[in-house]
Amino acid sequence: MTPTAAATTADIGMFTEEARAWLREHARLRRAPEPYAWGEGPDSVALFHNLSADEERAHLDAARAWQRQKSDAGYGSITWPVEYGGAGLPPAYEAAYRREEARFETPKGHEAISITLELIAPTILALGTTEQKDRYLRAMRRTDEMWCQLFSEPGAGSDLASLACRAVADGGRWVLNGQKVWTSGAQYADFGYILCRTDPHAPKHRGITAFLIPMDAPGIEVRPLRQMSGGASFNEVFLTDVVVPDNARLGDVNDGWRVALTTLGFERAARSGGTGGADMFGRLLDLARHLGRTDDPLVRQRLASVYLHGRLRSMNRRRAGARLRAGGVPGPEGSISKLMLTQGLQEVADTAALLLGPRLAADTGQWGTYAWSEFVNGTPGFRIAGGSDEIQRNIIAERALGLPREADGR
Repeated sequence: MTPTAAATTADIGMFTEEARAWLREHARLRRAPEPYAWGEGPDSVALFHNLSADEERAHLDAARAWQRQKSDAGYGSITWPVEYGGAGLPPAYEAAYRREEARFETPKGHEAISITLELIAPTILALGTTEQKDRYLRAMRRTDEMWCQLFSEPGAGSDLASLACRAVADGGRWVLNGQKVWTSGAQYADFGYILCRTDPHAPKHRGITAFLIPMDAPGIEVRPLRQMSGGASFNEVFLTDVVVPDNARLGDVNDGWRVALTTLGFERAARSGGTGGADMFGRLLDLARHLGRTDDPLVRQRLASVYLHGRLRSMNRRRAGARLRAGGVPGPEGSISKLMLTQGLQEVADTAALLLGPRLAADTGQWGTYAWSEFVNGTPGFRIAGGSDEIQRNIIAERALGLPREADGR
């Protein structure tokens, strides 16, 4: 099936049948999961990959190959405009395809791909020039070119508007200097989407400009960061006299905050759909049973709280999904769901710590115990990524509840 054929499919039922037939031809139906039994199989509950460089590269290569195969068949960018290689169909068709794909064994996704396709490509589509869209979107659709998001800095993580990376105008070009940190997938990226301060005298939200830069430009250095959870998917990126032309700007000069908010809206919408490891009630219950703690009133209360939190988050995900299927744009549900995700992760981590005590910090070789340390160590990363808990509360307060903004110059 070609992208043009997909775009002319008017009936979602027919579209789903065609997608199912294509998946049967190119993938295997997912086997029923093996019955879960305490003490059997791997006991990892890690939130982040802990892979060697070669293992992560193989993982990414497999995911990119599948994205290309889908794109060539018309299923890799179902909601994108036809002129940029998409099928031009409503979000409901994308949801229908994903439900079908979930029934088949396909390569697992990778964060570098989701950043490219779900965050940066929609931002370029929404705010880029015609030349930028023509240059980048088709290659992004197939992941022929990969991207990274250069936002956070050592002194500007949650308070992104305090960033210090500078871009100074020099005739018809810009010279960039500074440092970015916690950049996922920078070691694989062909291009980066960066925020720089272009007017140090303006209020902090009003002196920022966004640029699209090649990651192999002279003056760019990428260094991996080892996470406390084990992996090294994050990086720090140093920029020394990096020169880019003015047509690399995304949006107007000093309008980068609006550009960034557009991306963050896509990011929260993307994160609101996944579980992120928060739905761990069954594993926690088995752990409590194994340790003989299910009669402890405090443990029972904690387990009930984890269960109820998961149910409420599931309802909010469905509400957000209904908005998108109806053709709406991401609303406050994204921030609510992101906050609920991190709170749910923390509840799970706290309950595991309550159950395990010292066994969380010392590997005794006992199945299903010390493995929880990777989960506990990974939880803080989720509280920061995509906007910290404090930022989410500000967004909910100001944009959903209409409370006054802080007096910070915005």
